[in-house]
Amino acid sequence: MEFAETAEHKDLRAAVAAIARDFGPKYYAARAAEHRPCTELWATLGEQGFIGVNVPLEHGGGGGGLSELAIVCEELAAQGTPLLLLLVSAAISAEVIAEFGTEEQRKTWLPGLAAGTSKVVFAITEPDAGSNTHRLTTAAVRDGDDWLLSGTKYYISGVDEASALLVVAKTGTGEDGTARLSLFLVPANAPGLLRQPLPVDLMLPERQFTLTFDDVRLSQDALVGAEGDGFRQVFHGLNPERITGAALCVGIARHVLQAAARYAGERQVWSVPIGAHQGVSHPLAKAKIETELAALMTRQAAWQHDHNEPAGESANMAKYAAAEAALAACDAAIQTHGGNGVATEYGLLPYWGLARLLRIAPVNREMVLNFVAQHSLGLPRSY
Repeated sequence: MEFAETAEHKDLRAAVAAIARDFGPKYYAARAAEHRPCTELWATLGEQGFIGVNVPLEHGGGGGGLSELAIVCEELAAQGTPLLLLLVSAAISAEVIAEFGTEEQRKTWLPGLAAGTSKVVFAITEPDAGSNTHRLTTAAVRDGDDWLLSGTKYYISGVDEASALLVVAKTGTGEDGTARLSLFLVPANAPGLLRQPLPVDLMLPERQFTLTFDDVRLSQDALVGAEGDGFRQVFHGLNPERITGAALCVGIARHVLQAAARYAGERQVWSVPIGAHQGVSHPLAKAKIETELAALMTRQAAWQHDHNEPAGESANMAKYAAAEAALAACDAAIQTHGGNGVATEYGLLPYWGLARLLRIAPVNREMVLNFVAQHSLGLPRSY
């Protein structure tokens, strides 16, 4: 792994930053307040080839890897315009379809994902399953040559923006009694699919939904890869989600720290800028250190994924470290601004809300600690 950023990566970062700056944090904050998607930004990025930077060339993408997609996620956030759906549509869905989908599924879905003209969101979470994938109850059963899909999914992001959903469903039970999972591509307008907005108090452009599948009929070509291969497919997608989630957090931290440093350098209460006082500068400096350490782990995880090396440990560590750093950076930035930290004019609260969400999702910090304790340190499993 090279620590120096390549010329190509520097150019990619600069190009994404230039587009994001044309929209800027005020655009993002307004959309977040209205829970309205950043459609124009997404479309512009798609037209310039940045949404599908990790999609194979033969399907209209940039032919890059997760390292390139992480740069896109990070730089968008660093300019104040983080796009949460990149984690699910570009990182999970595109990666899974490219790796496991049939040739027909690749031809059908990847060009639109690459161009930014379609989105495929990921549906795994259920009300009673939480982080325990073995407890999923959404099930698909055979009906002749078709499948009938029934069940409920919960906290599914961006369904109102999606052309299709990548749904994780139970298709049987293994010899050890655990669920045998499979993945299905389900059109967002499929008969029998009901969606209900799930109100949240966070300021986010992306909306959350509860989904009910009432005997949704799917043809055989909706099945992704082999029946029962869902666990392997899911985990191939979860590492990219965690890595791009970490990149988004790094970008959020950099954005709010830049805003806080600018404010602290200009604001005078006594005779010098408030940034001259260690009570203000030290929390910002500490958050900066934590952010750059998280950025290094994120780059390592993306590099390992792109080189087909085990990336589970680094992906989890990156997501943990980056979410903690982003939340600390947001808190320090808000505190630096004093009362202005919650003022609409300064626009910090949307980033705090997103950082706080990313401390929970796509995997919560407690499950990351469980993973590291068990797999990195060899301690007994605690759950």
